[in-house]
Amino acid sequence: MPRPTNVSPQTIKVLLRLLTRRNVWQYGYALARDTRLSSGTLYPILIRLAKQGWLETKWTEPVRPGVPPRHSYRLTSAGARAAAERIDSRPQARAKVRARTVTT
Repeated sequence: MPRPTNVSPQTIKVLLRLLTRRNVWQYGYALARDTRLSSGTLYPILIRLAKQGWLETKWTEPVRPGVPPRHSYRLTSAGARAAAERIDSRPQARAKVRARTVTT
């Protein structure tokens, strides 16, 4: 069995957020706000996860006129499994998932 790739603490933050809202399309600005990551940190992570097949991406049409479309993201099945493996290997991250699951 191949060893899971190592991920940064910032990537764990993104994976936690995506995993706790697994079936919801989330856009970049909301992910940046919720993870408190800058766009210069967040978007390279999202691009890398999408290239690895962990994320689905799509353009979401605006709900009001004059608002540009948003690029939205959600975990694929493979991405959810990989995220869960990475989080399970980190006790602090695992505790955050449990806390979010109980409160949501």
